[in-house]
Amino acid sequence: MADLLPVTVITGFLGSGKTTLLKRILQGGHGYRIAVIENEFAAEGIDQAVLMRQGAERIVELNNGCICCSVHGDLVRALVALAEQRASGALAFDHVLIETTGMAAPGPVAQTFFLDADVARHYLLDAVLTVVDARHADAQLDRHPEAQEQIGFADRILLSKTDLVGKTELAALRRRLAEINCRAPILKARFGNVPIGDIMDIRGFNLNAVLEWTADAPVGDARRHGDGVASFVYQNARPMNVALIEAFLDSVVQVFSAQMLRYKGILHVAGSPCRAVFQGVHMLMGCELGAPWGELEYRETRMVFIGRDLPQAMLRAGLDRCVQGDDAAVLAAART
Repeated sequence: MADLLPVTVITGFLGSGKTTLLKRILQGGHGYRIAVIENEFAAEGIDQAVLMRQGAERIVELNNGCICCSVHGDLVRALVALAEQRASGALAFDHVLIETTGMAAPGPVAQTFFLDADVARHYLLDAVLTVVDARHADAQLDRHPEAQEQIGFADRILLSKTDLVGKTELAALRRRLAEINCRAPILKARFGNVPIGDIMDIRGFNLNAVLEWTADAPVGDARRHGDGVASFVYQNARPMNVALIEAFLDSVVQVFSAQMLRYKGILHVAGSPCRAVFQGVHMLMGCELGAPWGELEYRETRMVFIGRDLPQAMLRAGLDRCVQGDDAAVLAAART
């Protein structure tokens, strides 16, 4: 894992400020040597000369279509070519930034790092950053499913143009974003300014990464705005039967993978001194043993699901049936 090159995907709807964020990262005195793959059709494009002046080691432009569909093969070839040039000594970089077009769905881009063997051999998907235009976000989310999916896939949500909206409007937007994706911290990024440590090398796709969701995020049905994409949290203190839960999650993924954007969890497995951790993107799911539970640590299963029109009641009922035993003594034991 230490030898893999981390990749950060910058997404967000048209005009949200992705290019501004990219420029700001390249101007920073953080010490990263960065290669850039750009697939942006916005009026404010960046050309290779500008990027090279701002610190990019190399820019590859994919401008014949959307990175998530018609130029997907170009993305794979660009990543492999960059890795080969780095290995030969022709280029020196230690991080890759991919800027998608404003209409791209991040799912296919993320899956590239798990499905393509040549890409997986060289790269580690570090995080998806989604830039949100605070002034126009509500209208974009109402009209465009792609904007909702960009929020749903995010490991960090970066709010731009916050100076153009009032406090009440901004607070309402924050609540809406948390309802769509309760696991991604929401940060301000005025003119692309955001601490580099909050967006680079955060290991959002690492199975053992800390499972986060906002403190005020809803745990029930959160779709007060009618958004198709929403998130919900499942919690259960009773130990889980690992065979049952694996079979259940596998069957759910087989049926609902197209609707499941991101899902992640920590499992309290019966008879195991260690937590189990799992993570999924659409139909790709991985699970492994994590760190041991602390001697006095409260043990519970915590899962977060983010997807489009997911059957929450069915998922909760199915997970409830995966517990090991069903009596008060089990619950009491979990708290000791």
